[in-house]
Amino acid sequence: QVHFVESGGGLVQPGGSLTLSCVTSGFQFTHYVMRWYRQVPGAEREFVASIEPYTTATNYLDSVRGRFTISRHNAENTAYLQMNSLTPEDTAVYYCSARNRYTGNVYWGQGTQVTVAS
Repeated sequence: QVHFVESGGGLVQPGGSLTLSCVTSGFQFTHYVMRWYRQVPGAEREFVASIEPYTTATNYLDSVRGRFTISRHNAENTAYLQMNSLTPEDTAVYYCSARNRYTGNVYWGQGTQVTVAS
């Protein structure tokens, strides 16, 4: 059974930092590209960042590049999103996701709220 446990969200002031964690189980972690998406009410879910399983090549939404860093620890089946220099525009529910790079199968976490406000 697939499980995602996301943590690290919360309230932070503008300019602050948060690190999101996504601990997974129930699938072959090293077959999956790990991604982070975010969503605000009334809008579509938006891609934020991704990381390949072996090459660890990364990709970012333009507005977060240079501020956010995605990483993964394959031995612990965990993905991270380090977020720095946060702005109110980063406020959203952040979702961890895994996409099988061979089959395209996708899993989603339950989401964690990030609120950036003074």
